[in-house]
Amino acid sequence: MSMLQLHLPTLLVASTAVIGLCGLLLIFSWLQGRQQRALLWTGAMMLLAALGLVLNALRGGGFDWVPIVLGNIVLLLCIAMNWSVMRVFCGRPPSYPWVCAGAACWALLCLWPTFYTSLPARVAVHTLIASLYLLAALVELWRARGGLEVSVVPMAVLICLHLLFLLSRLFLGPSTTTHGDVQSNPLFTFVLIESMLYAVGVAFMVLSMVKERAEKQFRQAAYSDELTGVGNRRAFFEAGERLLSLCRRQRRPVALLSFDLDHFKAINDELGHQEGDRVLKAFACGVAQNLRRSDVFGRIGGEEFACLIDGSGSDALALAERIRVGFSALAPKGREQSVSIGLVALEWGTHDLQYLLTLADKALYQAKRDGRNRVEIYQCDAGASAGGAEVR
Repeated sequence: MSMLQLHLPTLLVASTAVIGLCGLLLIFSWLQGRQQRALLWTGAMMLLAALGLVLNALRGGGFDWVPIVLGNIVLLLCIAMNWSVMRVFCGRPPSYPWVCAGAACWALLCLWPTFYTSLPARVAVHTLIASLYLLAALVELWRARGGLEVSVVPMAVLICLHLLFLLSRLFLGPSTTTHGDVQSNPLFTFVLIESMLYAVGVAFMVLSMVKERAEKQFRQAAYSDELTGVGNRRAFFEAGERLLSLCRRQRRPVALLSFDLDHFKAINDELGHQEGDRVLKAFACGVAQNLRRSDVFGRIGGEEFACLIDGSGSDALALAERIRVGFSALAPKGREQSVSIGLVALEWGTHDLQYLLTLADKALYQAKRDGRNRVEIYQCDAGASAGGAEVR
């Protein structure tokens, strides 16, 4: 049996049921946490689409105004909500006036008898309005591309294919100039099938986008320090080992700086933890402003930070001095704040990050013993292994 011989009432019921079920499942997914509003909007969009299909099936018996006016108003609202889904996903509020603008234009045009009785005119206007909403959805999706790596391209392809299908109706649609029975046109079969496939695809891709963004947020939470926003110990060691491996392969110099904020316990005890948090955030922000994109910086515990840079010992020393002087300058009027820094510089060799941190900590402890607010260097011989390091 060919596609054009499919039983349209059965296909209509199946399409309505599938699209409606997708909408209910998406709303159920939103109810589980009530945080991802894109799921709610997508579910509502699906339910509107199912309602629009039902209204478009109510033809004959003198009630053609129901599918022509109400049915298409609902379907245009549905397509407008597709755009709103992308806006909500990007964290932007839905624009209710623009959501309703397309449906309002359709309602006004239906008051014009020439338009109301011309099927080609209705198809052209409906296609134009729907295409504008889909293009707007693509623009919003483009804005979200930075936060998504996997889902954004399939979603964009899906919307583009739906847009192309809508535009094809201008060339493959009915040529009759009366409103007649749209369902008698073979194109209606393709419209139902494509609508069902698009609804299922959108439901899946929105779930995928929400899942991908949630996983990215979880990864960021697992690898970042909540207070300062810089990488935590885990992030520092993973990124640091990658940088060390790269420098080892290319035989490039590398340096590690270990930081400890001076008298931090006294700040917490005398001024409170809120002031201590301010000092930590100010230090982390000041260091970040002095780093390159390739440098690895993180908070490894309490008031202790570490930084691994791809550069020579002189580069690291200059960086350490900038950080030390800059942090002291950030002290509120009438107060003092300083940082002690231990530095280890290597030309290249078989070194692991944990051992380099141990060497830098030795230099840091020496800086503490020598009066704090200073940089102490623990430098290794060129090409020496970690076990062959010696104090300079």
